[in-house]
Amino acid sequence: MPRLLLSDEHWSKLREILLHQTIYDKRDLRMTVEGMLYRMRTGCPWRDLPEAFGNWNKVYKRFNAWSASGKWIKVFKAVVEDSDMEWVFIDGSYAKAHQHSAGAVGGRDEAIGKSRAGNTSKIHLAVDAYGLPIEFEITGGQINDCTQAPSLIAKLDRAETIIADKGYDSEKIRTQIERQGAKVVIPRKRNSLKGNGDLDKGLYRNRHLVENAFARLKHYRAVASRFDKLKRNYESVLAMACAFLWLPM
Repeated sequence: MPRLLLSDEHWSKLREILLHQTIYDKRDLRMTVEGMLYRMRTGCPWRDLPEAFGNWNKVYKRFNAWSASGKWIKVFKAVVEDSDMEWVFIDGSYAKAHQHSAGAVGGRDEAIGKSRAGNTSKIHLAVDAYGLPIEFEITGGQINDCTQAPSLIAKLDRAETIIADKGYDSEKIRTQIERQGAKVVIPRKRNSLKGNGDLDKGLYRNRHLVENAFARLKHYRAVASRFDKLKRNYESVLAMACAFLWLPM
């Protein structure tokens, strides 16, 4: 029997959320979800799923269908309703794109790009005051943090303070945060004429919370390395990982 991830308590909580997303409560639902989580944790090809989870193709097709309808994203949104928005930390991190992630049909942008690390995707993440993920976006690895920040910050309209490193030092970003009614804690670059006299250094030291969140998410091999051809499927893998971090809360 392969190692499972869901305790009875966590499954009870997750099952209730899944049912609210109009997912039919079949007898094999728990093992189907465990199969998806197993693949997220190990990064194995779908064909190599242990038989304990049922037919691999059935598990994959349900994952793909849920991904197409955005169900895993909705599950993630459902578990973050009680997030602590007093402090919000944002940052970005690369995920190496495995060679099997290439070749998606359709010619659409699947968020894989060239960076110094080769073919990569980039995860732009926001975490709350407890260090738990509350929003994320996925782009190609060539996209700069500062370029993607306005889109991510726009989703954080309830944040009281937004903290980021100097890679986000931009007057446009600072203005956007202030217009949303939040305080800015971003150090200025070395060549800035304004300096960092007004920086809340005590609060900035807590920025490790977003780094810790990336470390926890990248325990799962299908997050740390991208194996999915489709952007929406990789987003669903990341949404699963983020939701799993919230289940003990």
